[in-house]
Amino acid sequence: MATTDIEDLNYTGELFLIGANQTPLLNMIGGLQGGRNVNGFLFPVAQPWGLSGASQDTQSEATAAAAGTPTTITRGQDVNTCQIMKYDVEVTYMKQSSTGVHSGTSRIGNQPVDNELEFQKAGQLRQAAINLEFSCFQGAFTTPSVSATNQKTRGFENAIATNEVAAAGATITKALVDSAMQTMAGNGSQFTNMVMFCNSFQKTKISDIYGFAPEDRKFGGINIDRILTDFSELGVVWAPQMPTDDIYIVDLSVVSIAFVPVGGLQTFFTETGTTAAKRGGFWYLQPGLDYGPEEYHGSITGLATA
Repeated sequence: MATTDIEDLNYTGELFLIGANQTPLLNMIGGLQGGRNVNGFLFPVAQPWGLSGASQDTQSEATAAAAGTPTTITRGQDVNTCQIMKYDVEVTYMKQSSTGVHSGTSRIGNQPVDNELEFQKAGQLRQAAINLEFSCFQGAFTTPSVSATNQKTRGFENAIATNEVAAAGATITKALVDSAMQTMAGNGSQFTNMVMFCNSFQKTKISDIYGFAPEDRKFGGINIDRILTDFSELGVVWAPQMPTDDIYIVDLSVVSIAFVPVGGLQTFFTETGTTAAKRGGFWYLQPGLDYGPEEYHGSITGLATA
């Protein structure tokens, strides 16, 4: 952590946040304050069970009248973990009070940041959202054996296994999408609230595949945001934190953020004690991805990226 001090310069001019900082998945499932609470870091996401494949299972009258052989349906448990996320903010009194000191090209008027501490707090909260979105898509699963080990929540990249279609470096095609949907249907996906998440390159390819632009002298182009398949309608969402070579087909009806709350709070800012001429604190949250049954989701992996 670096303390914000007078060497961090003020400028005049409108503020613009730069970079791919959108969090569409997080926005769809409740954000940093809209998840469900769990009472421990390791939590169940599903208790899967299944039936045998369908068959014409018949018995004779004599067999039915005799003592039968019982059958047991077994259950399992899929789990994920929450992770600790902490973002420190600290501003010196001199920096906090020097709102009239400008650098760079100046002009008449005040610089737009009149409270440095609140600006830094807002920026770090946005950083937490971006990092959690990345974890939901690409997070690797780790549970610690000692307190010095970071817990890491499992994202879709490592959660989806049953319905994964490997593209082996090929460009996305309708056939690959159909294969993923057929695989999901064959393995019992419910197709309740389906969304296809992809990065910017794959998004343009999806529009190329499914789009049809009518001829017009003044307007051109396509932007496919929904696809109708034989099994479900899919929303198509560009998500900057997606892997560049994967597409995930997610049933949002079973997805949420799980929080281990602290004092009933999911995401909160704690001010640290003042022991010098500075003021600060930290954002703290303990979130994890509850993706439900991984069999309800699908993925197309290893796609061409150029």
